[in-house]
Amino acid sequence: MTGSTSTGERGGREYDRVAAELRARIADGTYPLNGRLPTQRELAKELKVSRDTVQRALRDLKNERWIESRQGSGSRVIWKQRIHSPRSEKEPGHQVTLGELVAEAFEQTEVTLDVFTLTAESLSAHIRTQAERIRAGHISPQRIALRVLLPSESVEMPYWRTGNPTHDEILKERYLDFRRGLMVTLRTLLSDLQVRELVPSVELEIRHIGLVPYSKLYLVNNVQALEGPYEVYMRTFELDGGLEVEGLDVIGLGAGLTHYVKDDDPSSQGTEFVEKQQAWFTSVWELLGR
Repeated sequence: MTGSTSTGERGGREYDRVAAELRARIADGTYPLNGRLPTQRELAKELKVSRDTVQRALRDLKNERWIESRQGSGSRVIWKQRIHSPRSEKEPGHQVTLGELVAEAFEQTEVTLDVFTLTAESLSAHIRTQAERIRAGHISPQRIALRVLLPSESVEMPYWRTGNPTHDEILKERYLDFRRGLMVTLRTLLSDLQVRELVPSVELEIRHIGLVPYSKLYLVNNVQALEGPYEVYMRTFELDGGLEVEGLDVIGLGAGLTHYVKDDDPSSQGTEFVEKQQAWFTSVWELLGR
């Protein structure tokens, strides 16, 4: 959820939207590694915000090591998601990406995704990319089933803490607003595919539990798992009125992941990990999810 609790216009919501949109475009390859971002003026016009909002979003992306900016030469993408995968060992030099794995899943007739996450920011970005491929007629899954587990809104969060209870409450509420917006985006993307009869069967269910994930978990088509710990770090948050405070944030969209694949060997590391994580997810979903 890196950066999603910062402020900007309209109580931080416009700032959050711009920062999230830029991260999503980098994550899905719209702005590739070493590629240049549009100018601040172009981004402000396209996203319908002030240049000041764009500048603050770019400043945070630079601090979070998504981009590098130089006077007179604009901003260049330097972020590359780290995925340790069996495929990397079999194909030296091939960099596995989350976008690639999600794209492969959506090329199947049936797509099942079980996700445990803080915000679903990464998920939303990649579902949007696949929805565009479906609308363009490049792929045609017949069923999409997505289950999302999120921490309950009432659960005590270890992140977005400054030591000041009032500031902490503001930051938590921004996180929740950001997350709610992502859920609306997911529902809109998937329902549109069904309404337009592009995918015959679409299922999206969201449940909340009284647990805070220390890592994100994707279970893909019952045969693959991706897991990555949330890295906690200190950063500067800008509150309403320009007040800056130091607090804890967490790297979400840019978190490194480890890829496990279920194979024909029941005792292999990949098979055991996928099966155990799938069993865990199902038990929590059915017994703890609300």
